Amino acid sequence: QVQLVESGGGLVQPGGSLRLSCAASGFTFSNYVMSWHRQAPGKERELVSRILPTGSNSYYADSMKGRVTISRDNAKNTVYLQMNSLKPEDTAVYYCNAKGDWGRYDYWGQGTQVTVSS
Repeated sequence: QVQLVESGGGLVQPGGSLRLSCAASGFTFSNYVMSWHRQAPGKERELVSRILPTGSNSYYADSMKGRVTISRDNAKNTVYLQMNSLKPEDTAVYYCNAKGDWGRYDYWGQGTQVTVSS
């Protein structure tokens, strides 16, 4: 059974940091492209960051470039998103995604809420 379980969300003040984690199981994690997406109320889900199976060629959305770092630990089947200098507009539900076999397999986590507010 495929599972993606996000954790690490919460309430943080503007300028603060959070580290999101996504623990994967039920598939060969090291073969999958992993990504983080977010969806704010009333908005479409958007890609935040993506990392290839080997950990190379990371992608960052312009809205968060310079403030986030994606990483993965294939031995632990986990992908991380370190977020710094958070802004109120970063408030959203953050989702973990796994894509394999050129998109033939596509899995989502349940999401973790990130709220940036004073």
